[in-house]
Formats: sequence, structure tokens, C-alpha cells
Amino acid sequence: MNDFDQLHRFLFNRANVRGELARLDDSLQQIVHSYEYPVQIQRLLSEMAAATCLLTAILKFKGEISLQVQGQGAVKYAVISATSDHTLRGVARWDETLTTLPETFDEQIKKGVLVITITPDEGERYQGVVALDKPSLAECLEGYFAQSEQLATKVLLYTDLSQPEHARAAGILLQVMPTQASNTNVDEDTDFEHLVKLSETLSSEEMFSLSVQDTLYRLYHQEEVELFEPVAIQFACSCSRARSAEALRNVEKAELLQIVEEEGAVKMNCQYCHTEYRFDSIDVEAIHAGRFDETPPTEQ
Repeated sequence: MNDFDQLHRFLFNRANVRGELARLDDSLQQIVHSYEYPVQIQRLLSEMAAATCLLTAILKFKGEISLQVQGQGAVKYAVISATSDHTLRGVARWDETLTTLPETFDEQIKKGVLVITITPDEGERYQGVVALDKPSLAECLEGYFAQSEQLATKVLLYTDLSQPEHARAAGILLQVMPTQASNTNVDEDTDFEHLVKLSETLSSEEMFSLSVQDTLYRLYHQEEVELFEPVAIQFACSCSRARSAEALRNVEKAELLQIVEEEGAVKMNCQYCHTEYRFDSIDVEAIHAGRFDETPPTEQ
């Protein structure tokens, strides 16, 4: 079975409902194990990664979508970003003074908000915000679609952290097609609810042990399902030495040179992939003269 790290799209032709199924393995490791995250944070990031992969279907153009939670509880901040090319990255911040973290989503993030940001390569950025007032991330996402898109949506998220240093995540999304969203036909509502109930019968063990084709057959063998070619998902970070240099242009040159004198270099560390970029006094002069060359190698 080689269908992990893929996003599968499918349609229910007789119900006019679309679906997605994503399963993450290798693409998740650099996110979850890039830092010494407690298992509770690993689970949160894993769920968010699966959910964000499902959300890439919103993108009808080249760009990026990010799913971010902010709160005042044990978890302060967590974000997963995915591109239209299905690359993935993410990071979390939590109260590291706590010896024990809450296990459930609603206990981890108190007085929180869910922020979904869509950033096209060309055009204006869109941001939607909803309160984290439901017990799970999946239910909060369903609330987001009900509020901002007026689309009946079901989200199911799965995680497997049974193997140390090897997290897996998965998700299923079902959604009424946009052309049907304003149609109040009772039969169509019944069709969607029927498909939701079928989807809810899938166990976590089945999600991670069955192939995608077997999973869809297990759930919907009495339905007319059209499955499309999958797209690959992989971890990738958009940081670069040039982007770091551009950020340093906003800092006074004298301040940067003082840092170089005291510490030997200005160091910029990517919060997502933890790559470190170093800039010496020659780099600082070039940055502020507008003639910076990215040629110098990066350091891990």
C-alpha cells in the first residue's frame, strides 16, 4: 500500500456531494518531530496538517492556505500552511512551564480563535476568523464552513502516534457542492446526512490499514463514486537566505553591525524548518546597499 502522502478527491454522482481523503506519513515527520513537542502537541499538529491538506481544495489559483489556532490556554499558537502545489509546513508554541498538558482540543486552547488565511500569489489576501467554541478541531472547521461559506460540511480527522518518532495523520471531508448549497430539497439533505453517517463508521485502524480504494469501497460500495487521480503531498519550507536578507533591510545597519561585532554574525532561524542563515558585516553592507547576493551557502 503506497497511497500515503497523497490527497484523493472523489465525487458522489447521484448525491452531488464532493469528498476528499488525505493521509500523511513522511510529509508529517519534519513538522511533528522538528522540535521536542509533547505528544499532545504532536497530535494537534497532526490533526491540523490533515485538515489543511483537505482545505487546499479551496484554492482555485496558485497560492497558500494556512490554518491557525490562537488561544490563552496551554497552547498559545499553532499554524499549518499548505500551498496549491501541496507542500506543507507548520509550527506550534505552548506553555513549556507546564509539566502536564491537557489531552483534549477544547482544554488545550482556551478562549481561542480559528484563523483561515488564503494568500494568492497574485491578488488580495482573504482571512476568515471563527471562535474555537466546539470540542474538536473538526467541529470548529465545520462551523467555519457553515458560517463563512454556507456549505454543509463534514470533517473527520484521525491520528496515529502509536510508533515513537513516527506520526501519521488522515482526514475525510464531505461537502455539498456549491450549486446545491442554496437548494433546500429534503432529499438532497438526506443524501448528505446518509453519506456522513456512512463515513462516521470508519475506525482509525481501518483508515491507516486499508488502501484508499478499499476504504472508499468499505464506506460507499452502494454509492456511485468517481475517484480522481491523487496528488502528492510533501513537506517543504519557503524560507530562503534572500527572504531573510530582505527582512534584515528593516533593521538599522548600525544595529546589525553591532550584533556582528558582538556575536560574529547576524543569525536568522526559520521557525518552521529550523534552517539557520548567517550574515557577516559584508552581507550587512550589501543588504543595506541593495546589492545583496544570495550566493553564500546556508548553514543548517
